[in-house]
Amino acid sequence: MKKILVVDDHPDAADLLVSILLLQGHTALAVYGAVEGLQAVSEFAPEIVFLDIGMPILDGYEVVARIRRDCTIRQPYMIAFTAWDDVASVARALHAGFDLHVKKTSPFDVLAAAIDQATAE
Repeated sequence: MKKILVVDDHPDAADLLVSILLLQGHTALAVYGAVEGLQAVSEFAPEIVFLDIGMPILDGYEVVARIRRDCTIRQPYMIAFTAWDDVASVARALHAGFDLHVKKTSPFDVLAAAIDQATAE
């Protein structure tokens, strides 16, 4: 089982994903903003991060870029977890430093496959 952080400015969405992850036996934590997400990556030290892109203050692109530049932390597997799934958004997410892009409305088997892929890498 994995240690997973969910960063989303919509608490209901973050809490729902955390509930699903906990039911699967993972250790999971939700935080509700970019600044909190950066702090949690450092303190919680997740193996995997599901990170929303469209957040106020700092968007997910900037958050992942800051995480990737920080050589003092263990680098988690970064999953863009967002409603933005057009070709340009997916490409931008991967270019920004995400390992994978998953649409928020994806069925559970897609989320499970994302976690499996993170485990395999």
